[in-house]
Amino acid sequence: MGGLFGNDPLEALGARNARRGKREPVAAKPTVRAPREPFTQRVLVAVERGVDAYPDGLTYGVPASLAPLRAGQRVIVPLGRGDAATHGWVVRVLETADSAGIPDEKLKPVRSVDPTTALPAQVMELARWMSAYYACPLGVALAGVLPAAVKQGVGRVDRVFVAMSQAGRDVVAALQARAGAKRSRTMKAAEGAGTEPALPKLSAPQKRLLETLTDRADAEIESTDLLAAASVATKQPLKALIALSLVTTTTRTHVEADWLEQAARVGASAATLPTLTPDQTRVVGEIGATLARGFSQHLLFGVTGSGKTEVYLRLMRQCLDAGRTALLLVPEISLTPQTAGRVLDRFPGERVAILHSALTAAQRNQQWTLVAEGHARVVVGARSAVFAPIPDGALGLVLVDEEHDHSYKQDQAPRYHGRDLAIRRAQMTGCPIVLGSATPSLESWFNAVERRTSTLHRLPTRAPGLITPKVEIVDFSQDVRRFRDRRVHLLGERLAESLARVVSEDGQAILLLNRRGYANWISCSARCGWIMRCEHCDAGMVCHEGPRARFVRCHHCLTEQRLPEKCPDCAARVTVFGLGTQKVEEELSRVHPALAVPGAVLRVDGDTMRSSRDLHEALGRFATGEVRVLVGTQMIAKGLDFPNVRLVGVVNADTALNLPDFRASERTFQLVNQVAGRCGRGSSGGRAIVQTFQPDTAAIRMAAAHDFEGFAKQELETRKRFGLPPFKRMARVVVRHESETAARSIAQCIHDSIAALPESAECSVRGPHPCPVTRVSDRFRVQVEVLAPDAAALQRLITAARNAGAFPGGEVAAVDVDPVALL
Repeated sequence: MGGLFGNDPLEALGARNARRGKREPVAAKPTVRAPREPFTQRVLVAVERGVDAYPDGLTYGVPASLAPLRAGQRVIVPLGRGDAATHGWVVRVLETADSAGIPDEKLKPVRSVDPTTALPAQVMELARWMSAYYACPLGVALAGVLPAAVKQGVGRVDRVFVAMSQAGRDVVAALQARAGAKRSRTMKAAEGAGTEPALPKLSAPQKRLLETLTDRADAEIESTDLLAAASVATKQPLKALIALSLVTTTTRTHVEADWLEQAARVGASAATLPTLTPDQTRVVGEIGATLARGFSQHLLFGVTGSGKTEVYLRLMRQCLDAGRTALLLVPEISLTPQTAGRVLDRFPGERVAILHSALTAAQRNQQWTLVAEGHARVVVGARSAVFAPIPDGALGLVLVDEEHDHSYKQDQAPRYHGRDLAIRRAQMTGCPIVLGSATPSLESWFNAVERRTSTLHRLPTRAPGLITPKVEIVDFSQDVRRFRDRRVHLLGERLAESLARVVSEDGQAILLLNRRGYANWISCSARCGWIMRCEHCDAGMVCHEGPRARFVRCHHCLTEQRLPEKCPDCAARVTVFGLGTQKVEEELSRVHPALAVPGAVLRVDGDTMRSSRDLHEALGRFATGEVRVLVGTQMIAKGLDFPNVRLVGVVNADTALNLPDFRASERTFQLVNQVAGRCGRGSSGGRAIVQTFQPDTAAIRMAAAHDFEGFAKQELETRKRFGLPPFKRMARVVVRHESETAARSIAQCIHDSIAALPESAECSVRGPHPCPVTRVSDRFRVQVEVLAPDAAALQRLITAARNAGAFPGGEVAAVDVDPVALL
């Protein structure tokens, strides 16, 4: 991306067949068979299977009844010896010379085509690039582009529209003339000449249908509306008119679902335009000047509350005024309601499409179809919205909010990064892209400050009326000693007292603890040494409060069971302790009487927010003041804008600090800084209290001081010293197997295969070694890490490894290019 990714990986990967000395792949057995229909086209199809041997696709013939096909259409083709019906995508329509020498008898035919599902050429090209760069079969990459609801046609209905034919108009005119009290001389002359048309015998309902069509100004009307308007109870009269060719019909496909506009209006801003600050005016002018100049990359670095969203809205307005479409990506569904509400209020005359995984299946299909048909010029969505089927040539601006967020990274094949893919799409489209954050990723900061492949824009101060919150670091090990009871407290004295004061003054608060459940430590009360761990993973079980009883769950494999009453080793009582959002929720009832009232405290995490409706309702209740305190995980750490929030508490800032991951400090800084920015957005100001057992840690101290640039400088020096991203590019290959010995053996083979390639000379291949969480779902995990000096070198090595067959097929080995977590 402007130097971010280096050379195009498609060139190296696409030459695989030539290097192997293979001709165009043929999806057929060598036996001779006569096609059922003559082929009028030949196409390359990428099947939705883990077939990595032919990156360009398999060749199929197109029967005359299905022709013409074009690239981007979804088809069903026979695959393998059993000719199993398999979905695939038309990658390219072949010219005669491309498949010369392959007789029709050796080709299998395309069986069917989905007429309602097709991808624009730019999205197809993006999927091809993603397949090559992220080491994923093209068919699998394409399968991930299209939502399952669209594939299945959820909510799709066929509507029949009726219009009057010319024959129908003639019959109506003749009936009207015949109904007159007197016929004109012209009519008599025509009658004498025998030229009066022979009129069909029509029933009263049929005549009413024709009269209704005549009276309507519309050229056509839906069949059900026509029957209702003519007071006709059955479809038989209409079918008779169709048979007589007096009316014509057209069938159109529509997607029906609950409309999202009202649900999205959570905490929407006022319709009046706010006055821009001088900094905002400068940034809008600088970026706006590039909208018509093709691709450009911008990093918008603005402190929390500096008005980055307002900059986005002004740039979107300029994009729409130029007749183009704007795409806005947000990392979490928790940001979608407020962001979409502000967009809807700002552009009331525009159709806004909302795309994220928490919609119902019918809603996802509905919104996707709106974009594909060109009816929505504003698209707002989470990670997968980068594949929005915006018609070719229509995209004019891409915006990525909270670009640092790790939610943009897909954890299953294709393991793409939504931010980086958005940069690539903007490159392919030739439009500007804006990456915005108060705590940019070190990769984006490095590209803007050191490599200068991105233009840096600063918003250093908060918008008028917003007060920078005072952040207080509390040494929790000292604070909890002030409590005289022996209970385990998650809220220290200072946080509890501040919270009680805010609630007494009718303020609201947000408490962050990035750990779900009630307690994360389950052990024997007699201290015999027993600790409850998952039987299928190398991880401890987490206690949860259920509606009737406590239960334990593994957050890796999701295994659940009831909490045991006794220790299995010594039969002593089992005790639970530790921390989790449910425990915080329970403790809040003792802080202030108002928080003991049902509904006053609301927990927002993956256990309670099961759908977008749950989230919309939760944030709506908080916006109205019904909910006094929000308790949640990182879902509430960013993007939320509620003016009555006067206190933010970080229950434990250390949850991610000591993880065996070189990004642990960066992640901790971002989380603390972002959640602290949720307060101070009203006239009453705000305060943030950060509880930690490590108050002298640089990431926590600098986050409290809002010193991102100082933290970035220090962290980049450490990364450079140890040769870590962004100074190096990384790929991680994780082998998973039921046998630990087999996992190590396969990982060793992968390591040796990669290290033996000439392309590895400029790279470092490390491992194999066990992953930090070694066993998950009864599979042992062993990893091999590759570090390269730049993206181009990493691409060359990964492509060469794929060409050499270094990566086993199936789910045994997962290749993660540019990983964001190493657990």
